[in-house]
Amino acid sequence: MTDQPPASTPPGFGPPPPQYAPGPPQPSAPGPEFLAVDKHNSVVVDASGVAFEMYDITVDFPWVEIRSVHYKASPNGKALMVAVVHLDGRVYECVVNAKPRELLRGWFAQLAWVLGYYRPLG
Repeated sequence: MTDQPPASTPPGFGPPPPQYAPGPPQPSAPGPEFLAVDKHNSVVVDASGVAFEMYDITVDFPWVEIRSVHYKASPNGKALMVAVVHLDGRVYECVVNAKPRELLRGWFAQLAWVLGYYRPLG
């Protein structure tokens, strides 16, 4: 079989050159993501679950292992506190400092939306 266009195709027309040919189907766009990060810690919420990084130690919590996710401001209002309740009842927490403090308000709004996307029932 040749890559030549059929005889009924006008000259100069035919299959696209390899660099323009359609590739394999691309996966659908990933869902929303949340990221809060400071000098030492971070919280990531995405399609795979929740991840905490604390002083270079990363802990991943896939959605199937999570009973619930909770968050609040620290008592001094300068940090985001996120807790993951594991299916077995254990609770894991990560604290991310918000500098400037106004960043915390944006984190709350974005985190609420992302958690609602992945966990609409809580």
